[in-house]
Amino acid sequence: MTARVREVTGAAAAGPSAVPPAPRASGGLLEQARARFPARATGLRWPITEASIDDVLAVLERTPFRADKAHTRWYRRSGARAILAWLSGFDGASWQERWEASPAAACPQRWRREGEAWVTTASDARWSSIQAGLLVLAAADVIRLSLPWQLDLRSCHVRTLIEECRDPEGFARLQEMVGAERWASAGGGRARRALTRIMVAKGGGLADITVGDVIEYDTELRRTAHGVNASGTLYYAWLRELGQLPADAPATLRFLEKVTGQLTCAQLVDRHPVAAAGIRALLIDYLEERRPRLDYATLDNLARHLTRNFWHDIERHHPGVGTLHLPTDVASAWKERLRTRVQRRRRPDGSIEETVVERADRVMISIAVRAFYLDIARWATEEPARWGPWVAPCPIKAAETTDRKRATRTKARMDQRTRERLPVLEAFAQAAAEHHRLRSAHLEIARATPPGGHFTLDGTPYTRGANAAGAAARDAQGKLVHLDRVEHRAFWAWATVEFLRHTGARVEEMLEISHHAMIQYRLPTTGEIVPLLQIAPSKTDVERVLLVSPELADVLATIIRRVRDPKTGLIPLVTRYDAEERQWNPPAPLLFQYDRGGEPSTLNSQTIREVLKETVAFMRLTDATGHPLHFTPQDFRRMFITDAIRTGLPPHIAQVIAGHANINTTMGYNAIYPTETIEAHRAFITRRRTLRPAEEYRTPTDAEWEDFLGHFERRKVSVGTCARAYGTACIHEHACVRCSLLRPEPAQRGRLAEIRDNLITRIAEAETEGWLGEVEGLQVSLAGAEQKLSQLDRSHGQHTAVDLGIPTMRCDR
Repeated sequence: MTARVREVTGAAAAGPSAVPPAPRASGGLLEQARARFPARATGLRWPITEASIDDVLAVLERTPFRADKAHTRWYRRSGARAILAWLSGFDGASWQERWEASPAAACPQRWRREGEAWVTTASDARWSSIQAGLLVLAAADVIRLSLPWQLDLRSCHVRTLIEECRDPEGFARLQEMVGAERWASAGGGRARRALTRIMVAKGGGLADITVGDVIEYDTELRRTAHGVNASGTLYYAWLRELGQLPADAPATLRFLEKVTGQLTCAQLVDRHPVAAAGIRALLIDYLEERRPRLDYATLDNLARHLTRNFWHDIERHHPGVGTLHLPTDVASAWKERLRTRVQRRRRPDGSIEETVVERADRVMISIAVRAFYLDIARWATEEPARWGPWVAPCPIKAAETTDRKRATRTKARMDQRTRERLPVLEAFAQAAAEHHRLRSAHLEIARATPPGGHFTLDGTPYTRGANAAGAAARDAQGKLVHLDRVEHRAFWAWATVEFLRHTGARVEEMLEISHHAMIQYRLPTTGEIVPLLQIAPSKTDVERVLLVSPELADVLATIIRRVRDPKTGLIPLVTRYDAEERQWNPPAPLLFQYDRGGEPSTLNSQTIREVLKETVAFMRLTDATGHPLHFTPQDFRRMFITDAIRTGLPPHIAQVIAGHANINTTMGYNAIYPTETIEAHRAFITRRRTLRPAEEYRTPTDAEWEDFLGHFERRKVSVGTCARAYGTACIHEHACVRCSLLRPEPAQRGRLAEIRDNLITRIAEAETEGWLGEVEGLQVSLAGAEQKLSQLDRSHGQHTAVDLGIPTMRCDR
């Protein structure tokens, strides 16, 4: 890498090179897997395909190809004889070569349209027997039908015939291993069909299927109109359970869904071509130098900032620039373009609408470019020959790497989200639990109904599907509802809410929690054993442990009971794709997993966000404007940190629990409440009252009162409004009529009059009984009541209600 940079340094100094950038490598996980696990060749000659017609027919008359019913045997034998007689007219030393030379091998649609006419030229067989003969020839491995041919054949008899004739012992062993319920399920049927198709195309039995065969089948399936994952990947999991695959085989076939993997630094740069060969080499070398200290997601963003947003943009608007020493006008023009970007949206009519909006990541791009220049200048002192020729003045000043206004607005927006959601967090958690209980009850009702039977859920009639193993039903309008999937999503919504609100973990950390993460710790002082939860390294690559509260322990136990394998009692091992690192993690007993068509699979962050929205819709939770009050996984993290610091947890301890490298980050998550202001103001009032004369404490005027309420939230009492801070003790022992801070409401005048009359009666009774101490206290209250009545009389007709606009949460449930 160093030599390459030195070679192009001179060319870059002289100007932009005409040498085109190196082509991007076409590698990927799929290509790597194909190279590592090649598929078996179909072949054209093997013993049975080179046999004569009589020998082939003799094989079909023996077990396991001999059918029990005589008419079935006749259909198969007559059809096979007719096809072989027709194939005899084509060139080839084997039946497979003749089949490949015939027009039938090219297109199954032509076989369905013209096959009868082709074959009946050599015999008088009927089309039904011809179809049966073709299938039995494929089952006996006389001819091998390619995967594309089979995908277009769509015959429901191939799977049954292959299971009975090709490898009955292997399929019997597989059925015993997976269980009768999974074997007969819809996902099990698709898995069995995939295995039989591979055997028909490649020959042999279950034990002969290779990883390359499976990859070839999955790739071919994706090319067809059947869609991605039309058959799932359960068949591959079954092969692994049988022990037929090598030890280094991929843990899951779903890795083919992510075909990019990690790109090299050269590939990252070449996504946005750089014309100057010297700059291109420098960018690649710079990324290689930074790569060991960065995770892949950060490296990917850094490459995008330096190529697409910086140098590619400069070359596009200022052709000919080949040095980092940018002219002032070029740098200024680039920074001006960096302020905005073009946002494209598709209208309903199909046209594209372009809007110029402010670029949100402008500061991050400026930081990356400034770090690029400063790193080169610093490294040049250690390796002058390598980095020295590229040292140049940085076009980004330090002041341009901060945007305090944007940071302040962002902080205020996030704090407002927390303040809106924290008061309703408990209600949201209860709604998630209620939602799951309701969906579980619906699922039990559906499963208790026989296939084709009718049942009612929340007043809506449903008809259960014909599949006894499933839980699908149709409503009165014919809409299909999978009640098991609905219950599944409701459960994981509840589990997500409970886990995140009790741990404050990131969503990716939650999804990576495994059964091994629960550990025990013995306190050195008391010897008590406490449960701990180990959070794997995530964003900061620093692991941490959290104390498992009783509530969190109950949630974890519920999750474990749900995902545990009923046959073994163990948590299934699953592999999870790390979207940040663009790679598959090793198999682990992850807790956030579910049964995906019979195969254990992990949840992803997108599913988590969707199920949270479904819970909000069930709860009908809205904000002050009437819009749904959505929760994101990051909201729970902010609420956890805010609540912890508010309730007395030291910020540096909250930093460790949250896994932040900087305490300023932790404080940024803490939503500011006016608690400190309230406490300081109360202390100020207390000090002032000890220093100022008592005559200064008078009933405030209307203007003073309204000004005072501008700093505090109003509190309602039975006869008016009190300005005492929430959660503080009342020095009047809640005798509100004595307090000068009570602002009575005109509508409560009758209530005050009743209080006054009652006080007069109680004073008369106390004087009669001789309760002189009580008389004095009652007289103070009576004076206060009369004063409030006089205050109402004076302000009659002048009182104006003031709406502070404090948002309220509405919940219909």
